[in-house]
Amino acid sequence: MRLTKMHGAGNDYVFIDCFQQPPPERPDELARKISDRHFGVGGDGLILICPSESADARMRIFNADGSEAEMCGNGVRCVAKYVYDHGLCRHDRLRIETGRGVLDLDLEIAAGKVHRVRVDMGEPILEPARIPVELPRSPDADRMVDFPADEYIPLDGPDGWRDRCGLDPRITCVSMGNPHTVMYCREVASVPLEWLGPGFERLPIFPRRINVHFVQVESPSEVIMRTWERGSGATLACGTGACAVCVAGVLTGRTDRTLLVHLPGGDLELNWADDNHVHLTGEAVEVFHGQWDERSV
Repeated sequence: MRLTKMHGAGNDYVFIDCFQQPPPERPDELARKISDRHFGVGGDGLILICPSESADARMRIFNADGSEAEMCGNGVRCVAKYVYDHGLCRHDRLRIETGRGVLDLDLEIAAGKVHRVRVDMGEPILEPARIPVELPRSPDADRMVDFPADEYIPLDGPDGWRDRCGLDPRITCVSMGNPHTVMYCREVASVPLEWLGPGFERLPIFPRRINVHFVQVESPSEVIMRTWERGSGATLACGTGACAVCVAGVLTGRTDRTLLVHLPGGDLELNWADDNHVHLTGEAVEVFHGQWDERSV
């Protein structure tokens, strides 16, 4: 099976071109094995680039644990690059079918190759039932913005970590087709992400698990962000998460509608436009091509 390794801001995936070859019979099993950074290719997951009846291509994404996700902002930019660079569709605006629906992507092309991609990620979903978030005592509101979460989220851990990072224990929940929660702190480098992430992801109040993001506000137009992604763990970037952080910043009055997000793997540019659509811009990079022995699956 032929494969391509790509990344957006360090959020790396193994891509399978299902236009040129049959899709894998068990993509969940393949995702678990191929994503392993010691015994496989290594990556945050597996993405299938498939034909679509309603768009230029269809993206299916499987996390490193084999679970299928609805959407990936960094992954869909890489899909657009692959589709253009490999001649599947040579338009500078593409439509890609995802679990969120069909998205429009504008390509920045240099020397015949896609360098950066701007994605219309659609409208954020704020209603708790649609994110989804379930609380024993539901908030008296149609959204969860700076919601006091101490009684629902165990934030014990290494002594003094909350003071060191200056954690604000309130959460803001947003879906961009997949579920996110955002928390703010004074210093994201001091958040014990590897300790917090696994338990946070599977809290009972998040019935479809959750992507959690810790955010340090540098100015109204700039933040630093660290992410724990459901099914993949600590990742170098999360595109849908950056969208959620942009929305959360506006709703809580911390940041502007146009935002530069610094992640461990690089920068992403966000804009929550007046039409309620969130736009995400960032790089898409092709790393290498290879061959996977299907007998190892």
